[in-house]
Amino acid sequence: MQNFQRKERGEKRESNQMVFGIRAVIEAIDSGKEIESLFVQRGLSGSLFLELKSLLKEHGIGFQQVPVEKLNRITRKNHQGVIAVISPITYQRIEDVLPAIYERGDTPLLLLLDGVTDVRNMGAIARTAECAGVHAIIVPKKGSAEINPDAIKTSAGALYKIPVCREDSLRLAGRFLIDSGVQLVVSTEKTQDSIYDVDYTLPTCIILGAEDVGVSDDLIRMADKLAKIPMAGEIASLNVSVSAGVVIYEAIRQRSK
Repeated sequence: MQNFQRKERGEKRESNQMVFGIRAVIEAIDSGKEIESLFVQRGLSGSLFLELKSLLKEHGIGFQQVPVEKLNRITRKNHQGVIAVISPITYQRIEDVLPAIYERGDTPLLLLLDGVTDVRNMGAIARTAECAGVHAIIVPKKGSAEINPDAIKTSAGALYKIPVCREDSLRLAGRFLIDSGVQLVVSTEKTQDSIYDVDYTLPTCIILGAEDVGVSDDLIRMADKLAKIPMAGEIASLNVSVSAGVVIYEAIRQRSK
């Protein structure tokens, strides 16, 4: 049985690992490196760049077109108009992780983050999730916080330990979870039901969204349960990392009985 629980690496990066130059970036992608972000000079052309564009399309890797001045601020090396930031972690697929959880005899407890873009929130959530024994975190390929040194540091290394599944479509990931017997529980204010009314002893994926817009309508429509955190004060919302901790530990409380 494959073990998807990552071990903490011996060397922790304190800064982003970057790759400069078109050929170097092509080789990094071909070798299986995870590209966290990619900056391409506006107006770049040529046969080698076309080869890179084809490879990016094949692997579904997006890039930002930026003026050359921005690239020159990032590095003084000969970047040839292309700079890639390599992810410090290896992303996984929920289609691979979930069967292994079931095979171990565990009841899945997953976390799906829809549009959480602040790296420190991402790190804080990952730290709580790993401490609580959450099996995996699911994020979208686009519109999610970068896993960078700030996120790693805020997570206290948890992002090296807990599987992070980066998915092309959260809607398709949600459908896969439902088909695999996992209930989707959306934490949202768009309901009268409390988080304390949900049965988290079932296979569960807790879904949280960005603080400004919340969880997308697609995921809300798919959800088995909508649940809100009771509020008694004048301020009507919590930081998303705090919300994650509240809901996760209600699930742990129920499962520990």
